[in-house]
Amino acid sequence: MFRGKEKTNRFVSNEKKSEFESKLLDLARVTRVAAGGRRFRFRAVVVVGNKSGKVGVGVAKGLDVAQAIDKATRMSKKNLILVPLVKDTIPHEVSAKFGSAKILFRPQGKGRGLVAGGTARVICNLAGIKNVSSKVLGKTNNKLNNARAAIEALRKLKTKNERLKTG
Repeated sequence: MFRGKEKTNRFVSNEKKSEFESKLLDLARVTRVAAGGRRFRFRAVVVVGNKSGKVGVGVAKGLDVAQAIDKATRMSKKNLILVPLVKDTIPHEVSAKFGSAKILFRPQGKGRGLVAGGTARVICNLAGIKNVSSKVLGKTNNKLNNARAAIEALRKLKTKNERLKTG
C-alpha cells in the first residue's frame, strides 16, 4: 500500500524529445527453418528525418515487433545523409539504381507539391523536400530496395558550388 507524501508520475518518460521524426516503412515476419521447427523473427524498415535536409533508412530484425522497430530506428539514425535543398526543392534532376529498383527525382517550381508515390513520398517528406516530382522506374515493389535507391539518388545531389568545384 502506498503511504507517503511523495508522488511520482509513472507515465512521464525521462527521455528527451528527439529532433527526428520516424516512419515505419515495412514490417515483415521472416522465418528460419531449423531442426526443431520454424523460428520467427520480424524485420522492420524505418525512415527517419528532421524535415530540414537530414534523412536516413535503417533495417533491423528482432524477436518481437517493438524490438525490431527500435533497432531499425537506431540504425536509420546512424545512416543519416544530408540533402541539399534549394527553395524547398532539389538542386537538379537525379536518378539512381539499387538492385532492381530504379528511381528518378526532378525538381519542381514552388507550389507544385510533392508528386511522389509510396516509398519516395515518405523519404522526401521526412527530408523536407516540398516541391519535387519522382518516378519509380524499376519493376520491383520491394520497399526496402526502393528506399535505398531513393537515398542513393539523394546522396548524389550536389549544390551549384559543389558542381563548379568538381568541374
